[in-house]
Formats: sequence, C-alpha cells, structure tokens
Amino acid sequence: MKIAIIAEWLSTYAGSERILEQIIACFPEADVFAVVDFVPEAERAFLQGKRPVTSFIQNLPFARKHFRNYLTLMPLAVEQFDLSGYDLILSNSHAMAKGVIVGPDQLHVSTVCSPMRYAWDLQYQYLRETGLDSRWLGWVARYGLHRLRLWDVRTSLGVDEFIAISGFIRRRIQRVYGRDSSVIYPPVDVDAFTLQTEKADYYVTASRMVPYKRMDLIVEAFSTTPERRLVVIGDGLEAHKIRQLAGPNVELLGHQPFAVLREHLQHAKAFVFAAEEDFGILPVEAQACGTPVIAYGKGGARETVIGLGMAERPTGVFFGEQSVESLLAAVDAFESACGRFDPVAIRKHAEQFSVSRFRSEYTAFVEKAVAEWRNRSALER
Repeated sequence: MKIAIIAEWLSTYAGSERILEQIIACFPEADVFAVVDFVPEAERAFLQGKRPVTSFIQNLPFARKHFRNYLTLMPLAVEQFDLSGYDLILSNSHAMAKGVIVGPDQLHVSTVCSPMRYAWDLQYQYLRETGLDSRWLGWVARYGLHRLRLWDVRTSLGVDEFIAISGFIRRRIQRVYGRDSSVIYPPVDVDAFTLQTEKADYYVTASRMVPYKRMDLIVEAFSTTPERRLVVIGDGLEAHKIRQLAGPNVELLGHQPFAVLREHLQHAKAFVFAAEEDFGILPVEAQACGTPVIAYGKGGARETVIGLGMAERPTGVFFGEQSVESLLAAVDAFESACGRFDPVAIRKHAEQFSVSRFRSEYTAFVEKAVAEWRNRSALER
C-alpha cells in the first residue's frame, strides 16, 4: 500500500509531534505532508529523516514566525495536497489535518488530539485571551471561527476511522462530529524518566506560561503559603505576570533543558498541574519518576492520575475548581495522606502509557481497519 501521513504545522517538538514521531516509526515507508515545516535542523530527529511536502503557506510572507496568522487559509492549504495516489491516509490532527480530500477507494484514519478547541467550546476563552472579544475586530474573528466550524464538521465525513487520545476527547469528537472513536493514549517516553524513591521538600510545576495552563494560579496559591517551596520551570507569554505573583518561596527557573526538568520531577514531593488538558504528558512523566501529582480534576488528568479514594494505591490528588482555595485544599489533603503514595506503584502506573504500548495499539488498529476496508471493497466488486 502507498501510505501518506498528514500533519499540521511543524515548528517544535511537543505533544502532537510526539504522536507524529511514532506514527512515522510504525509506517516508515510513508510520505509525510504538513501545512508548514519550520523545525530547526537541530530538532528534526523526530521526523526520522523525512522532509514533509508542505503547502503554499510555507512560502507566504512572514510565515516562519507568524504562520498561525494564516489560520483561515489552512483549510484551503490542506485541501491542495494531491493524495490521489495513496491507498491509506493517516492524519494527525488538532486543527486541519483531517480535512484532506480523499476518494471513495481510499482509507482515512485520523488521530485527533482535539477538535479545534478555539473554534468550539473554548471559543470565548480564546477570544478573551487574544483580545478579540470586543468591537468590530471581534465580530470578524467570530465570523471566521464560524466558517471554520462549518468546514470542520463537513470534513469529518471524509474520515473512515477516528482515534481519540483520551476519553475526554472521545466525548468531544462525539459532541462536535457526531462520530464514535476509539481511544489510544498518546506515547509517553517513560523510559527517559527513571524512578526516584527519595523525595526532597519542594513541589514542582512545569509548562509553557500561557493562560490556559494556569501557571498563575499555582504560583499565586503557593505564594500564600510561604512554608512550602515551589519550583517553576517554563517560559512564555505570561512570564512577567507570574514573576509579579511569585513570593520568596517560589523559585522561577525559566526554560530549562530536559536533564534539569527530569531531575526536578524525580526529586519533588509532588508535581502540580492546573490545566484542563486533552491528555497531559507532564503528569505522566512525573509519575514515571515515582512522583505523585496534584491535578485539576478535569480533562485528561482524570484518566492518567489515580486520585485519593479511587484505589488503595493512589498516584495523586485532584482539586475540583481552578481557584487558590481549591488547590490549597488539595495540597493539604496530599500532605495528610503522603504515606499512601508509593513511588514504585506510581511508576508502574505510568508505564501503561509507554511508547511501545502506543506503537502496538496504533499498528493493530490500523491493520484491523485496513483488513475491514479490503473486505468491504472485495464485496462491492
């Protein structure tokens, strides 16, 4: 079979790119397509020597730094990829990749990190955070997002099989597209995070400092309890705001290399996570170090963390609201029950999200879909 893998914008190595990396590893003979490819040479290892075919947006003015400004052109861009010579289409989509044009004699399997959150249930939050929620520019943005929603639903009809990265996203796919999907959790390189049973007296959080990650909430909460030490790793748009919130017990390290992140995850008494994520890789990485997680109890964290009261050996504690009071109550609960958190059991729990597990499940899913597609094709002839 001729196989095409469709990605979206490639500029860094993050969650979606980790999935792409393993899809390529499962089907190394495939050709890769992407809306844009601006990955620096030093960071291209995950592409395994592939040079993606890119869209016309690659060559538009200022695209290297501001390709997201061409969001409304991206549906047109993915529709221009000529995939007529391929039998199997594997899209890795968090925005537009699933919208490629396929024919009736082609099989399209789409792994969905999420339907476009900023166009659907998080539209209002997106407009507020980008300053597009007022005046005439807001109405232009709302109309653009309306058009994206129409396109997003229409192009879901071109997908034969959906894979969701969590049960949370499975429900979102059902709500947005009216389609069922199968859950295959993303690959987490748990082997890169070794178990550490001896913990130091500090908490750690790490993330990009953007609004929905709620790093500000974590820093504000710990700054009100000066007896607790918090280490913060990450940088981003809200770095200045977070620096202003930080008390003397909060250590801001900024962006750090992998080795520093791993060391802090290994030795922290707990990892703190306040975002509502589609899956959330960092909580799993922390657990791979044997470190418990204090997490906001919505989204993917509900599927990767075993909370107090859910099992004899929990791996973390949930808080129910994105508020200082709720987070601090969870920290208090964690400290009261700290003897129940076994680093070895926490590590074992994280291992079920490994890279090898993803490859096995993904390959088996695609092979089953191909077999069924061939059987249907044979019956129709």
